[in-house]
Amino acid sequence: MGKSAFLEQVRCELRTRQYSLRTEKTYLFWIRNFIRFNEKRHPSEMGNAEIERFLSYLAVRRQVSAATQNLALCAIVFMYRHLLNREIADLNYSYTRTPKNLPTVLGADEVAAILGQMRGKIRLITSLLYGCGLRIQEALMLRVKDIDLSGRSVFVFRGKGSKDRYTLLPASLVPSLQWQIEQVRQLHQEDLRLGHGLTSVPASLFRKYQGTLKDFAWQYLFPSTTRCVHPHDGYVCRHHLHPSAYTKQLRKAVIASGVAKRVTAHTFRHSFATRLLQLGTDIRTVQELLGHTDLRTTEIYTHVLGNRRAGTTSPLDALPAGIAEDLPGYQPQHSGDSELALLNRHCA
Repeated sequence: MGKSAFLEQVRCELRTRQYSLRTEKTYLFWIRNFIRFNEKRHPSEMGNAEIERFLSYLAVRRQVSAATQNLALCAIVFMYRHLLNREIADLNYSYTRTPKNLPTVLGADEVAAILGQMRGKIRLITSLLYGCGLRIQEALMLRVKDIDLSGRSVFVFRGKGSKDRYTLLPASLVPSLQWQIEQVRQLHQEDLRLGHGLTSVPASLFRKYQGTLKDFAWQYLFPSTTRCVHPHDGYVCRHHLHPSAYTKQLRKAVIASGVAKRVTAHTFRHSFATRLLQLGTDIRTVQELLGHTDLRTTEIYTHVLGNRRAGTTSPLDALPAGIAEDLPGYQPQHSGDSELALLNRHCA
């Protein structure tokens, strides 16, 4: 089924429209499942009834999330629109509303506790997520040329929505980044010695930049431990570290740290934005650093902060200090403890 002529046509259409490799794999997965669910009938022989039955199966029997249901529907709509030239109309099924949950954020002590359980490049990646507000894919796709150590900035090429942007680079990460860049240099020199040295790029960029893909500046900051064959263009190259490799190490660090929150790679980006707003950074600046097109996306962090209630004191905090001291587990607050001091204390 994976090598069927129809699915190869879908793959070709996705590549022609320059969809990412991740989207290509996901769409093919759901289209393949849709066809198998309907006893391998050709999609041209099916219509709304078969689509509705498949989506109901996912929701009721498989109990997939709202986001997964929407993704499956997107894949099917793409197939009918671009491969069969049919618009799916009057479908007795609409895109499921995804719950809008406030993001989980970490305090400085919690970030420090997690970092304290990490070593090497995994710790450096996490520091970039929290210190620069990067998405995990953006961090893993950084190349040597994207790091400006003297200018203290990081260039994010084609972030979410294919938007380029610059974000700040913490001065405390400069020595670690210099060390990591030297590790990349040594690995690249070994690849060149063995007759390799090409880095991977999106298919749309290969012809344009293939003459420079052996240059050190184009190498990934966090390269994979092995070389691979490029899935589109067939050349032997070194890709970046896979997100799953980072996720496994993050999970171990969170458990070891004792932080009792659901922490993902994206949690550090949320924490970056929230902390900047706490420090009084203008929301437009935060929007620019995060790469948000719509300010309303950034404003969710003001809800996390309770910023709309700024200046309001809880009645409990207005009670005499002796009352609070009698509460279980009372700890006096040390206003002089800076965030940097907390990080240094936990990470020493």
